[in-house]
Amino acid sequence: METPGNLFCVAAPSGAGKSSLVKALLELDSHLAVSVSHTTRPPRGQEQHGREYWFVGEAEFREMIGRGEFFEHAQVHGNLYGTSRRAIQDRLAAGEDVILEIDWQGALQIKQLFEHAVLIFILPPSWAELQQRLMRRGEDQPDVIAKRMANAREEVAQARNFDFVIINALFETALFDLKTVVHSQRLKYAAQRRNKSQVFAALDLI
Repeated sequence: METPGNLFCVAAPSGAGKSSLVKALLELDSHLAVSVSHTTRPPRGQEQHGREYWFVGEAEFREMIGRGEFFEHAQVHGNLYGTSRRAIQDRLAAGEDVILEIDWQGALQIKQLFEHAVLIFILPPSWAELQQRLMRRGEDQPDVIAKRMANAREEVAQARNFDFVIINALFETALFDLKTVVHSQRLKYAAQRRNKSQVFAALDLI
């Protein structure tokens, strides 16, 4: 699917800092829009419906699957997550750049639909640091943290299937790396040709 806008998919194991990095990037980059995913999990902390996620019941989620409303959907940590088809299509067609916070399964599904989608994986600097971050969040019981750590090993193994890998040891450095990936993608020949088609046509490059 060819669109003038760029699509970025950011995945990471729970606790690696994906959401914080994407939030900071959005504050710095006015040309980047976030697509809010749907999920069946309950809100955490100060999360709000329509801001971090669209929180829906499992029955409604499965009805949306049946109507073909998701580009991708997957089960993660016992909950369902999905990316709205219309929200992404409309923005990309309008030339907006869209970033998705997504799990690795969804990212690989998106890549099959959008060949030019850029997949970015966020890694923790170590297993010990990842566990400490999950504990510092204070949101999960020890058994849930243990489950997330077990799942993280499967998730981290998928980093080899992504286009870029960022190690979030120091937040400021990881944010700089994420900004660099986004900016570099915008300057690639294929991306410029899609986004600046009138210029390319005027220069006889199309």
